[in-house]
Amino acid sequence: MELAILNTQGADTGRKVVLSKEVFGIEPNDHAIYLDVKQFLANQRQGTHSSLERSMVSGSTKKLHRQKGTGGSRKGSIKSGTRVGGARIFGPQPRNYSFKLNKKLKQLARMSAFAYKAKNNNIVVLENFVFDSAKTKNYVNVLNNLKLNNAKTLLVMADYNDFIYKSSRNLSKAKVVTVGDVNTYEILDAQNVILVENSLGAIDNLFNKNK
Repeated sequence: MELAILNTQGADTGRKVVLSKEVFGIEPNDHAIYLDVKQFLANQRQGTHSSLERSMVSGSTKKLHRQKGTGGSRKGSIKSGTRVGGARIFGPQPRNYSFKLNKKLKQLARMSAFAYKAKNNNIVVLENFVFDSAKTKNYVNVLNNLKLNNAKTLLVMADYNDFIYKSSRNLSKAKVVTVGDVNTYEILDAQNVILVENSLGAIDNLFNKNK
């Protein structure tokens, strides 16, 4: 797939780049994407939910009244989950929701996500650029020039740049990551993926290295 390289003004530089078929041209694997996204969301969960079980509730364990002969229903301890102020029956307890996935499966999921974006023409290639300072308006101007100011975007850089990252972090619809940190969920969550020119080689090296 061949794409034009744009500058920060949104103009065509006259240069083109061919996206790697090994990454952007594969047949997407939906199940790999499902598992990787499921793991990402599971790992975000704190798992600190907690409720009081019978052993944790304060109160007597004495039977409230005799089993029969009162004309009322049977009642056990005041801690019973059927009573107001009693324990929670089968309530949530702290747990770890994270789980592991095979490295190659996660790689396949990311490539599949990139392939979907390429297939839907939702990838923009931007020439290498830097900012002189960390100002939100600098990043907003770039998005306006690319006509992506109202879209949810993911900018992928080859290496971390402090000024670019800090210029984007106040924008709710914009996210900036490096090639090494990009994940399947963020690729799919963005409406448009912006690839900085030097990130293309880094993406090819990352995925080919792990094959």
